[in-house]
Formats: sequence, structure tokens, C-alpha cells
Amino acid sequence: MVNPKSPKQPYLWVERLMAIIATINLGLVLFNLSYVPWRDFYLRHLPQITRIYDPIKGIEPHRETENYLNTVYKLQEAVNQTGLNSQEAKTQLEELSRLSTEMIDNNPFAAAGKSGTLEKIKNRMRDRLKQESAKQAFAIFWSQNYLLQNGWTKEFNFFNRQIRPLIATNYFRQIGENGEFIDNFWIIDLPFVCIFAIDLAFRSYYIKRRYLGFTWLNAILWRWYDLLLLLPFWRWLRTIPVLVRLDKAKLLNLQPLRQQIHLGVVTSFAEEITEIVVVRVINQIQGSIKAGEFVHWLLQKESLRPYIDINNVNEVEAIATIVIQMIVYQVLPKIQPEVIAILRHNIIGAINHSPIIHNLHNIPGLAQVEIQLSEQLAAQLTTNLYNALVTAVEDPVGAKLSSQLVQRFSEALGTEIQKKQVLSELQSLLVDFLEEIKLNYVKRLSQEDFENILEQTRQLRTYAPSQPLVVKGSTLQVQQKGIRD
Repeated sequence: MVNPKSPKQPYLWVERLMAIIATINLGLVLFNLSYVPWRDFYLRHLPQITRIYDPIKGIEPHRETENYLNTVYKLQEAVNQTGLNSQEAKTQLEELSRLSTEMIDNNPFAAAGKSGTLEKIKNRMRDRLKQESAKQAFAIFWSQNYLLQNGWTKEFNFFNRQIRPLIATNYFRQIGENGEFIDNFWIIDLPFVCIFAIDLAFRSYYIKRRYLGFTWLNAILWRWYDLLLLLPFWRWLRTIPVLVRLDKAKLLNLQPLRQQIHLGVVTSFAEEITEIVVVRVINQIQGSIKAGEFVHWLLQKESLRPYIDINNVNEVEAIATIVIQMIVYQVLPKIQPEVIAILRHNIIGAINHSPIIHNLHNIPGLAQVEIQLSEQLAAQLTTNLYNALVTAVEDPVGAKLSSQLVQRFSEALGTEIQKKQVLSELQSLLVDFLEEIKLNYVKRLSQEDFENILEQTRQLRTYAPSQPLVVKGSTLQVQQKGIRD
């Protein structure tokens, strides 16, 4: 499958146009989602928006609070026309006192989830009138005596600044037949969804024609993220296709964001997988030890479970043979001078501890003969021993006898190991040792700086051949051989 390429220059303007349309739609979606929580802000600073958008959300003035504010307006008109001492003003004040009590008792703010607003109104009135009861505070506030004593203009300005805006934020929201609040945003969203559906259909047709063997389902799933633009619910998910489109249209560079997301995901999984894999391997080894499979394998006996041999070779014997040959033919010749020196030192020591030889040291020239004799004896012993080892390795009869010795040794060792007390103790020690490894080292593996490792991996992909990699103070020199972009 071929990865989709970035848009060609002649069609880049189409990508950008669709990206801009998708961005505008996402902006409207986010505005719709935030409108109800932010409605108080719009009402105070942009009241034109609330007049336009309230019907979309099924919002209308609440009858009780709207009637309250209308009564305040009537009181203001009465005071302006006939004065505060008039009978008409007194009637409106009594009505406001009654409506205030009903507002506190009925709480018309609850339906809109704004009970906190009512509490704020009550607290402000208590503080203003120095009363513990909000009902009593409203009753005093809406009285002729209080307004005459404290000044109508001052108190009415307080109400307009501190109380009226809070009451005005209350509203009633209609509920549809499905039991949910009315939301007619689909009317605004429908034209955008139609555009996105047509765009997806054309793109899917193009993909289907371009890649042979693709079905319509394959072609649509190729751009699966565009399906999120068609969902009538969870509209906030449209953020994903909008970001992808902006990136493809070269209006936004998301490469750093993608790298950081990949880094976070890989780091998280790497830590968990490291622990899981290592712990599981240790658990399987412990299980094999408890079941006796490890001892059976070590002694080359039939295991409790079928053992799969891929090459009909006893790897343990083959490895032992290679190691022995390497020691005999390569290692021992190189260390022969040191072996001779050790033997000579021990021979001289043995001679010096002999009483007979010690008494002969007084004879002139005997000391020099002793040194020469020791050197010859040490060289001869080393040569003979080495020749014996070479002969034993090369001689078929010697090899057979050595094999019989090893076999007999393994059988004797196996017999002793299989004794109940020894076997049980060995298994217990091995299981405890693996458990200590699990507790002490596995956690350290998961705590390793995976971000540092991933940073080195990223630099390996983008390195300059002549430059070393520098990661958190450490330098890693990368050779050009074997690495290509």
C-alpha cells in the first residue's frame, strides 16, 4: 500500500480552502459548546450575540425573573412621574417585596443551573442591609421609609449595578420531546456536513481509481479521520481532522507535535513492555526449575515436556569441545612462560625446604646448578603437560576415554543432585535468586531513561555522517558504514 503523498501544487488551493472551511466549522462547534457556560459573559459584553443565538439554544427569558425586572422598571417610571411618596410607587414597592419573597422561595434560577447566582443576590442584599435574613433584607430595601432615608438615587443605582445584572442572567431553556434541551445547532452545521460529505465522496472515488483492488470501504477508511466531520454528536472530535487538514494544506506545521506524541506513546509502552517481558521470562524460568525441567535439561535426560531439537546437535557438548580446543591450541601456548615461571618458583621453594639440599648450599657453584635444574624441570613439566593435553585432544582413544570420564562424571553428579534434599535446596536457591533479580533489577530497567534512548534513535535517522551524536552530555560516534537514509 502506498502512503498518501502531500497535495500537488495545482490542488494545494483546494486543500487550503477545505482546511479553512473545516476550521470555521470547528470554531462554530466550539462556540456552540461553550455558549451556555459563557452566556453571562456574552450578555454583559456582547448582548447582540445573545439576542441572535438564544433562539438556537432554545433559551428565552424566565417569566418570574423577567416579571421582577419589569416591576422594577414600573417602579422607576412611577417615581419619575409621581414621586416616591405616591400611592402608585407604594403599590409597586409592595409588589416587589412580595416578588422578592417568591423568588427566594421558588428559586427560578435552579432550572438553568444558576442557583449560585441567587445565593450571590441574597448575600449582596444581606450585606447591604446588614440583615441575616435575605427576605427581611429585600422587604426593608423595597420600602418607602428606607429609600427616603438612604436616598432613592443611591439605592436604585446599587440595585442596577449589583443586583439587576445577576437577575438578568437567568433564563428558561426549552426541553424537546426527547427529554433533552433544545439545540438547533444542526441547522447551522448541516451545510458544512454536506460539504464534507461531498468532499469525502470525491476523495474516496479518486483513491479507489488510483489504487487497484480498493473497495469503497477501503477508500473511505483511507481517510478515516474525515468521518469525524460527519458525526452529529461528539463534534469536538472534529479537532483531529481539522489539524490533519491544516497540516496537509501547509497552513500549520504539526511535525514537532507528532514527534512528541510518538515519543510519549513509545516511552510509556516501552517501560511497561520491558517489565512485562523480563518478568515473564523470569517467571517461566522459575516455573521450569520448580517442575524439574532445568535439572533434566542440564543432565541431558528426558524432560517432562517434549524438547524441540532443531539441528540434532548436543549444543552443550559442542560448546565444551570448542572451548577446550581454544584453550589447548590458542590460550595455553600464549601463557606458557607464565606457567613455567610459576612451576619454577614452586620447584625452587620445594628444594629450599629440603634439609638435604639446604646443607649442600655451602658447596661452591651448587646454587647456580640448582637454578638451571629448576628452569629445565619447569620447562620440561610444562612441555610434557601441554603435549599430553594435545595428545588427549587429538588421540581418538584418549578422546573416547575423556568422553567416558565426562559421561561418568555427569552421571555421578546427576545421581547426587537428584537426591531429594540436594535437589530441593538447589531449586529453592535458584528460584529465590531469580526472584531477587526480578525485585532488584527489573524495576531499574523500566526506570531507564527511555527518552534518552529514543532521542538517540531519532538522531540516528537524521544524523550527519561527519558529526557525532550528543545526547544529554554523552557523545555517541556513529559510523557511516551500514547506515543509509
